[in-house]
Amino acid sequence: MMHYIIVDDETAAHDIIKEYCDALPNFKLLKHCYDALEALEFLNSHTVDLLFLDLNMPKLKGFDFLKTLHKPPKIIVTTAYKEFALEGYELNIVDYLLKPFSFERFLKAVNKINEPKPIHTNSEELKNKNLFFKVNGKYVQLNPEEILFIEAIGNYCKIVTKTNEIVVRNQLSECMNNVGGIHIIQVHKSFAVAVTHINAIEGNRIYIDQHILPIGRTYKINLQKIMQQ
Repeated sequence: MMHYIIVDDETAAHDIIKEYCDALPNFKLLKHCYDALEALEFLNSHTVDLLFLDLNMPKLKGFDFLKTLHKPPKIIVTTAYKEFALEGYELNIVDYLLKPFSFERFLKAVNKINEPKPIHTNSEELKNKNLFFKVNGKYVQLNPEEILFIEAIGNYCKIVTKTNEIVVRNQLSECMNNVGGIHIIQVHKSFAVAVTHINAIEGNRIYIDQHILPIGRTYKINLQKIMQQ
């Protein structure tokens, strides 16, 4: 369960963020905060996983508030001011959303919450950190650790797990970026595979679970690097 609060002095912003979060499973709103001091008081006595933070607020500005937090939760900035983006990323925010933002842009920001840090990543840290994908007008939750491979089909991609298949409207490269929490490499112009699920490699074929996938000539070097590790 992702427990979150909204810190914004505009009621309309609260309504939009809550509406977007309500469309996702496992998101629970803990409190509406209309200034940073109210949020600070709440954080002192409650555990929060995610904070949606406006910047231009009375009493205490968003980043000034963030700098006071010793162990801040994940932060997604929601603001109308693009000029503060660089400062935000220096403060290790998850994402910087410019108002007004669409649900699709909001979803990309939420998916970034689960992206592990590249240096300290291990398989245990990735378990149960799911991503959301839009499929036929609804949003499906998927554990990236369960992905076997991704297949490009025109302007779509098919993401295959051991128990399920979903088709999303994305290019292969974008799908690979979206599931960046796993070690996935492209092995063919139409296929990318999860390295941890490779059973065997023989000639120009890869065996994953019950699937046999082709290896493109120009992509063999990717596999050679893995086999030499």
